[in-house]
Amino acid sequence: MTVECKNCPLRQKECFQPFSPQELSFTQGFKSGELSVDAGTTIQIEGSETPHLYTVLSGMGVRYKTLENGRRQVINFILPGDFVGLQAGVMGEAGHSVEATTPMVLCTFRRSDLWRLFQNHPGRAYDLVWLAASEEAFLGQSLVTVGQRKGLERVSWALLKLFDRLKHLGLAKGNRVPLPYRQQDVADALGLSLVHTNKTLGVLRSRHVARWSDGELQILDRETLQGYALVEEEDVGQRPLI
Repeated sequence: MTVECKNCPLRQKECFQPFSPQELSFTQGFKSGELSVDAGTTIQIEGSETPHLYTVLSGMGVRYKTLENGRRQVINFILPGDFVGLQAGVMGEAGHSVEATTPMVLCTFRRSDLWRLFQNHPGRAYDLVWLAASEEAFLGQSLVTVGQRKGLERVSWALLKLFDRLKHLGLAKGNRVPLPYRQQDVADALGLSLVHTNKTLGVLRSRHVARWSDGELQILDRETLQGYALVEEEDVGQRPLI
């Protein structure tokens, strides 16, 4: 059964900006349906044209690019509330692939209606610009991490980023969050081998700083983990939801 925008569970989360009645009405008209997929499903293929854009209603996934020799670079981790397909919607074809890590439900929007969004509701269109700028900022941080941070620093940075994003979504229970990704996904995001990633996670575990096992991440010593990651505490405000 399709969830109406007025009953969207994501709208109840404090991390997302509230909708005005006009924005709610427009978004309901913009939404064309929902898509449910199993874990391992490819939602978007690099280089392809896609007729739809998506907001993740539930579940998690990854954005990635693949070289001709099969090696993969994970660009980002997709969580509930994230918008998928904007690049393909604007540029005509997808610049990366998207795969579901867990079962996912996505709100679908017709790509052909994207211009109508800019014409009829510039406030919502600005939200898309904000999301694109936020993604660009994150890619900048990722590039610095891959280019300048050492192995322990990279893994610490990634765990902190994922923990804070999931906590912001209200998914934390104390110092624990669900993290159903594979170590290979994190290795592919950080430019590390699986062996190096596994050993680094073992170091964090043995030092009682962080533990990731059985699909759950636990931060045991946040201050030390931030020191390893070379980051300070960040204030995270509300963000748009399409």
